[in-house]
Amino acid sequence: MPDGPAPPPTVQKLRIRYAKRGRLRFTSHRDIQRAFERALRRARVPMAYSAGFTPHPKVSWAGAAPTGVASEAEYVEIGVTRALVPAELAAALDGSLPADLDILEVVEAATPNLMERLEASVWEIRLPGVEPKAAFDAVAAFVAAPEVLVERMTKNGVRTFDARAAVTAMEAAGGESDGAEPAADGAGSAGGVRDAAEGDGVSAGESGVGEGDGRQDRPCAILRLVVRHLTPAVRPDDVLTGLGRVAGLVPPVPPQVTRLAQGPLRDGSDATPASVSVEALSDPLDPDRVAAGSAGER
Repeated sequence: MPDGPAPPPTVQKLRIRYAKRGRLRFTSHRDIQRAFERALRRARVPMAYSAGFTPHPKVSWAGAAPTGVASEAEYVEIGVTRALVPAELAAALDGSLPADLDILEVVEAATPNLMERLEASVWEIRLPGVEPKAAFDAVAAFVAAPEVLVERMTKNGVRTFDARAAVTAMEAAGGESDGAEPAADGAGSAGGVRDAAEGDGVSAGESGVGEGDGRQDRPCAILRLVVRHLTPAVRPDDVLTGLGRVAGLVPPVPPQVTRLAQGPLRDGSDATPASVSVEALSDPLDPDRVAAGSAGER
């Protein structure tokens, strides 16, 4: 055992929802971790530390988005040695982080197992240069397939898995800049596909896509999908690989991917959501808000 007194105990845990936007979508999770640790020091947050020969701040990351992906729903939990006001911590930490790494909310952790509540994610995939009709047909083929096998290189070698099994709902729509409506109609078996140019997703700016990205006159298809968190994890690029397998859909330029939400599927089941939007999932911080409210009433 190392000499010296034990570190101060953790007296409060706080859960933070943050966004990764703009060019920071290309930042690795390791670099995001470093940026947060520096921000915690700048904001003078009284962090709790682990014991032992190499103490580390008590920071737990949950379901981090892949490199190259923007997100409106990333989560991290921290332990502190002094009780803090969540709103004050949010303001101090947000002011210490780089631009496009934004604190959206801080709540006191009043319930266990945040990670277990992150059952699924809602993704938006913008496909510049892809006609909405082509995306519509590809989604219809994907959701109609009993399975869609894809391969991915892992640390244990090439692994084959079913990308279709994780997708509980999926739809295609036209982007704001294409000016065209998909010509097909119908519904897919995993939540449906629709031919709407208007939608419930976020705008290009909110998705981490700059206003000057691409020509305004070229087509742009948008995919929205709800993906359960399985093992191995099915990522947006795996779904795109699957769309290429079943329908030959190959985007001419790299897609622009944003995680809109993550949390429990509504009603606590993996039944098909009523819509492919953030409403398909419950807010994973709701149990903490409820528990905190109940404690405040006593």
